[in-house]
Amino acid sequence: MTDLTILNEKDGSSCLQADGDTILRAALRAGLGYSYECNSGGCGGCKFELVSGEIETLWAEAPGLSERDRKRGRHLACQCRACSPITIKAATAAEYQPKILPRRQKAGLMAVQDITHDIREFRFVAEAHADFLPGQFAMLDLPGIASSRAYSMSNIGNGQREWHFQIRRVLHGQGTHVLFEKLAVGDEIGLDGPYGVAYLRTEAPRDLVCVAGGSGLAPMVSIARGAVDAGLLADRKLYFFYGARTPRDVCGESLLRSLDGFGDRIIYIPVVSLPGDNGDWDGQTGFVHDAVAHTLPAAVANYEFYFAGPPPMTQALQELLMVGHKVPFEQIHFDRFF
Repeated sequence: MTDLTILNEKDGSSCLQADGDTILRAALRAGLGYSYECNSGGCGGCKFELVSGEIETLWAEAPGLSERDRKRGRHLACQCRACSPITIKAATAAEYQPKILPRRQKAGLMAVQDITHDIREFRFVAEAHADFLPGQFAMLDLPGIASSRAYSMSNIGNGQREWHFQIRRVLHGQGTHVLFEKLAVGDEIGLDGPYGVAYLRTEAPRDLVCVAGGSGLAPMVSIARGAVDAGLLADRKLYFFYGARTPRDVCGESLLRSLDGFGDRIIYIPVVSLPGDNGDWDGQTGFVHDAVAHTLPAAVANYEFYFAGPPPMTQALQELLMVGHKVPFEQIHFDRFF
C-alpha cells in the first residue's frame, strides 16, 4: 500500500494505492471523486501535476497528454503508479464519486455469440455479484496483454454474477485478437469495475435518446434495458439511433425487440452512411448525428442524451447538441474512448 494525497481547490483527500492499481483506480476504489472518463489513456480527463514523491509512468506516449501537457509536467492518473508516498494536484468533483465502488475479481468466459460480422458478445460469470449501473464499463485483464482493456457492459446489474460485453474486432488490436482468437469458454480473466460516469440517470424526467455506433452498441443497449427495468418508459419514450457504415453493419434491433414497449415506447432508428447502389437499404442514410437532428419529434433540448461510438461520431454529437441546439450539459452523457 502507498499513500496518495490529492490536492484540489477545496481540500486535500487521501487514500491508499494497492499493489497493481494506478493512481486513478486507487482514488476511485476509495470513493474519491477524481475527474476521469476513459480510464485508458485516451481522453486526458485525469491529468494531474506531481507536487511531491515519485511515480512510475506506464504509457509515456498516451494520447491523452499533449506536448504542451508534457512540457508543463502533467501526467495521467490512469497511466501512473505511485512509487512512494505522493502528493498530486488534480481536479475532483462530486459527479465523479463512484455510485458503486470498483473491485477486482476473476471472471470465467461462459458463452460467446456473434452480433454482426465483426461484433461478438462475450459473457462472463464472475466471483461476486455483478454490481454496476446501466451504461458503465469494466477493465479486463486478458492473458498475454500487459495493460487492461476497457469494455462496456451490455446487460444490467444482476445477482447471477454475469457481465456481458459486445466487442467489435479491431484490425491489429491485441485485446480483440485475444478475445476473438485465443479465449475459449471456461478460460479465466481479470475483471475490474465498474467504471464510467455516463450511466443511466433514473431521476431525469425527459424522454431518452440513445445513439450508438460500432461497439458503442453495448452501453446503449444496457441503458435501454436499464430504462425498462426501472419502469422509466411507463410515461416516456426512448429513441434508439444506431449509426452504421454499411447495411451489413446494422445491428441492435433484435436485442431491443425483446424489451417491453418495443415499437411503441422504444423506437429504433438505424442510419447507414454508405448504403451502396444495389438497393439493399431503404432506411435512413447519412450521418447518425444528422438523423438525430431531423428525426426527433420535439425540440432537441427536450431530451436526455446518451451516446457511445467512434470519436468522430461523439464529437459531432457534442457539437450538434451543445452548440447547435443549446442542450444543457447535464442532459448529455457519454464517456470518451479512442
